[in-house]
Amino acid sequence: MSALEPRDAEADTDTAGDVAGRPGPRAVADDTKGSVLDPAHRALSIGIVSVVLLIAFEATAVGTAMPVAARELNGVSLYAFAFSAYFTTSLFAMVLAGQWSDRRGPLAPLTAGISAFAAGLLLSGTAGAMWLFILGRAVQGLGGGLVIVALYVIVGRAYAEHLRPAIMAAFAASWVVPSVVGPLAAGTVTEHLGWRWVFVGIPVLVVFPLALALPAIRRTASGPADPAVPVAPWDRRRIRLALGLSAGAALLQYGGQELRWLSLLPAVAGVALLVPTARGLLPRGTWRAARGLPSVILLRGIAAGAFIAAESFVPLMLVTQRGLSPTLAGLSLALGGLTWALGSWIQARPWTEPYRERLVVLGMVLVALAIAVAPSVLITAVPVWVVAAAWGVGCLGMGAVISSTSVLLMKLSAPAEVGANSAALQISDGLSNVLLLAAGGAAFAALGGGAVGHAVGSHASTGSHPAAFAAVFLPMAGVAAVGAWVATRLHAEGRPGISESR
Repeated sequence: MSALEPRDAEADTDTAGDVAGRPGPRAVADDTKGSVLDPAHRALSIGIVSVVLLIAFEATAVGTAMPVAARELNGVSLYAFAFSAYFTTSLFAMVLAGQWSDRRGPLAPLTAGISAFAAGLLLSGTAGAMWLFILGRAVQGLGGGLVIVALYVIVGRAYAEHLRPAIMAAFAASWVVPSVVGPLAAGTVTEHLGWRWVFVGIPVLVVFPLALALPAIRRTASGPADPAVPVAPWDRRRIRLALGLSAGAALLQYGGQELRWLSLLPAVAGVALLVPTARGLLPRGTWRAARGLPSVILLRGIAAGAFIAAESFVPLMLVTQRGLSPTLAGLSLALGGLTWALGSWIQARPWTEPYRERLVVLGMVLVALAIAVAPSVLITAVPVWVVAAAWGVGCLGMGAVISSTSVLLMKLSAPAEVGANSAALQISDGLSNVLLLAAGGAAFAALGGGAVGHAVGSHASTGSHPAAFAAVFLPMAGVAAVGAWVATRLHAEGRPGISESR
């Protein structure tokens, strides 16, 4: 999944009240009346939830259409780029959107984000070459990073505190139906109309919910949070760090895919950019899994990165190695939407609170097992439904882990640090996606993965290279296993927000 593709993302804002749930000067009164569907909120709620629903559908549909698109554009060897390009640009957009929303309100970044997201879809859907397709995905990432932050700022400003859990639950629920229906619908469209329609059809659908929500956003959440306070200047250092982080991730991804000695130069340059910028944007102690908040942030990246890197190759493996249609390959991931929601629901039960750390450890074990079991279908005697079952188990673990890291972040953050720490959590998520997709893509290409695109008939492959897929899944299972160890270090020693933080 992508930064929009995570089911439980946090906003990158500099206003702690927006993230922590405390109303700012522009927030509505914190009474105990009304609902997210009362006359004052109905249009806004339906509009922004519909935007999330359509973006969620696109995120789940892309994985189904991607194998066909990459093969038709002769770009299977660049397959991982199509996913990592999204995450790379969204890293920068999240930081930009946080400051933009705090200074001028979320309306402008939301509108710009939706426009960029739609433009990226159209560019990918009309691409005649793989590099144009990847460029479209990068433009989508810019839009996605702007949109997710703007939506969370809107929630912080337009909804009273007692209504925010309900609208956030609606955001999470918006991922369930696309997770189940999206792969099937995208597979059907891909087979009967072509993969391009999966991309070019969604921008038109976004127009209605956006038109419904914009007047309400302009009325309740536009402009600075407090018009009486002078607008704060841009934090140029943080923007430079975010730009360096995105550029470093892109260079590292490029170097890992080229597989030439000369490609070491951009890879080394990428690492040289990533190390200082990531250190500047993440809390001290993150890289050594210091107890408490740093381990929470590190775990979020490990879980999201390992799972997304593996999931990105599941449809391609089933289409090219087992001869499944795109529809059936997409259905292999459909169960995951339901079990992810179940995992999130379980961790929210009051009786699980004393055992949250143990639940997270168990969740990471389930994720590691699921990733390790998935490539067993490379053995023809293993039925393909094993992947669906394994991925359902993995998504159950992910639902518990991702939601719990959000809960623990709030628990371990001092009030003045909630905004910055939430941004760090989101950056860890996106950066890990880029790094592990780069590593997985490099391993896939090094073992001849590009040859799987030379198909016979509709689906089967002549140049079958099962080892290329095993080189992606098995290391990611190992990364998830390391995450299970990191999950044992989530308990903070000392005061919340102080231990090993900035």
